[in-house]
Amino acid sequence: MNSRTCLVCGAKWLNGQLYWSGTGKPGKDLDLAGLVCNGLPDAKRQLCVNQRLGQEGGDTWEKRRGFLDAMASELLLESSDDNFGHIGDGFPPR
Repeated sequence: MNSRTCLVCGAKWLNGQLYWSGTGKPGKDLDLAGLVCNGLPDAKRQLCVNQRLGQEGGDTWEKRRGFLDAMASELLLESSDDNFGHIGDGFPPR
């Protein structure tokens, strides 16, 4: 069995498969690079063992923010179209 552990973030690879620190769930090297490794200061980047360090792609905080912003906009649109009225309008809705 081949294993390695990143001393910076604690991620582990077993037989080439990344496992996230904290959750232990399998992940993708490029996602780890986009979410963690590529944002490290230079001193820590030198210690990073992710082979995808510096590569663009995968998941990023910008992508996650875009997803959350889109979901929030959709929820706001849905709530403005509901049939529940507004506070103080009384019940049941008219």
